[in-house]
Amino acid sequence: MSRIRIRGGRLLDPSRDLDEVGDLLLEDGRVAACGGELDARGAEVLDAEGCWVAPGFIDMHVHLREPGQEYKEDIASGGRAAVAGGFTGVACMANTQPVNDDPAVTDHILERAKHDSPTRVYPVAAATKGLAGEVMTEMVALRDAGAVAFSDDGMTIMDAGVMRRVFEYSKLVDAPIMVHAEDLALVDKGVVNEGPVSARLGLPGNPSQAEDVHVARDIMLARMTGARLHVAHVSSAGAIELIRRAREAGIQVTAEVPPHHLTLTDEATLGYDTNTKMAPPLRTAADRDACRQGLLDGTIDAIATDHAPHALHEKERDFVEAPPGILGLETAFPVVMDLVREDGLEPLELVRRLSTSPASILRVEGGSLAAGAVADVVVCDPARSFVYEPSKGYSKSRNSPWAGKTLTGCVVATLVGGELVYHVDRGVVVG
Repeated sequence: MSRIRIRGGRLLDPSRDLDEVGDLLLEDGRVAACGGELDARGAEVLDAEGCWVAPGFIDMHVHLREPGQEYKEDIASGGRAAVAGGFTGVACMANTQPVNDDPAVTDHILERAKHDSPTRVYPVAAATKGLAGEVMTEMVALRDAGAVAFSDDGMTIMDAGVMRRVFEYSKLVDAPIMVHAEDLALVDKGVVNEGPVSARLGLPGNPSQAEDVHVARDIMLARMTGARLHVAHVSSAGAIELIRRAREAGIQVTAEVPPHHLTLTDEATLGYDTNTKMAPPLRTAADRDACRQGLLDGTIDAIATDHAPHALHEKERDFVEAPPGILGLETAFPVVMDLVREDGLEPLELVRRLSTSPASILRVEGGSLAAGAVADVVVCDPARSFVYEPSKGYSKSRNSPWAGKTLTGCVVATLVGGELVYHVDRGVVVG
C-alpha cells in the first residue's frame, strides 16, 4: 500500500470539529496521523497549501444507470465522474433495468464496481418489487447482498398501507427508507413548478404542495412505526418546515437537498432549456432560500446531487416529453460553495453535509480524518476557478445547466483507500 503525506492544508474534520492547518499522513489504506507538521520520510508528498483537506465526499443519491441504460452512464463512467467531483463513495438508486429488487442485481452492481469504479459504490435497493408500489422486496436478502438503504426513487409509493409495511419491515434491517415525496395525483402532468413561471411558459404545473402532502404522510408513518425516514431531494419550504418540526418532536427523519435546489429557481426554466427540468422541479426563490436556511440550521442533513444522466437525444425533445434530471457529480462542490461565500456557511459545516452526515445516515465508513479512519480524502482549492464543459468531463451524458459557466471551487485530488485516484492536472488515475 502507498504512504502519502498531504502537506500544509486546512484540515476539516467534522467528526471531531477539527479546523486547523497541518499535515495528514495516510498509510496502508488508513489515516496514520492528522495534524501538525508530520515527519514522514519516504512518503509521497502531496502539497495542499491553500487547499482544504477533508474526508471524501459521499453522495447519497446518484443514478448510475447500470444495468440496462449504459448508453447514458455506467458504473465505470459514473465512478470516474464521482472522484473528479471529490466523491469517494456514491449510493446508487434502484431504478435500473432490471430494477435492483433482487440480490442478484445487487451482486452485479457490486461486482462491476469492484472492477470498474475508482469510487466506492453503495447500492440502494428497491423498497417494492419493480418500483410498482405494491409488493415489498425481500429487504433482509437485499441487505445481506450489500444494500445500504431502500427506495423507490423516481416513483412514489402512493398506498399508505404498503408504505406502513415498508417502514415496519425496514426495522428488521435497520436501514433508512429514502422517499421520493410527490403526491402523483397533485403532480398530474406537471413538469415545472406551478405558479407565475408555469403560466408564462404555458406548461402544466407541479405544485409544491404535492411534496408537502407526501412528506407529512411519511413523517406520520415514521412516527407510527419508529422507522428511519430519509426524505430525498427536498425542494419546498413547506416540506422543510414539516421536517424541522418532526425532528423537534424526536421522529427519526433525515433529509437531503441537491445543489440545484440550493442555487436555482423556476425562472431558470423560462428559456425552455430541458437541462433545467428536474423532479421535483426547480421552485420559487422563497423555496430556494428555505432550502439554504434548512441546510444552515441543520434541518437538512446532507447535500446529495441526484446525478441523473440522460443522452443528448432524450434531452433535445420537447420540454414536456424530455426526461427530468441533470448531471451533478463534477459540479457539486463549486456550486454549493455559494453557501460559504454568500450565506456564511462554515467550511466545516459544508464538509459535514457532504461527507460526515451522509456516512452516518448510510452507516458506511468515511466522514472522518481521525487516526485509524479509512483513508478516503478529498483536497479542494476553494479559490480556483474553471469553465465547466460537460463534454470534457467523465460522464457519458452532457445534461447540465452549468455547461459553459465559470465555477469557483475546484477538486484538486481525491484519494480512496489511501490511493490517489484523481488529480486535477492528471485526471482520473486508474490502476
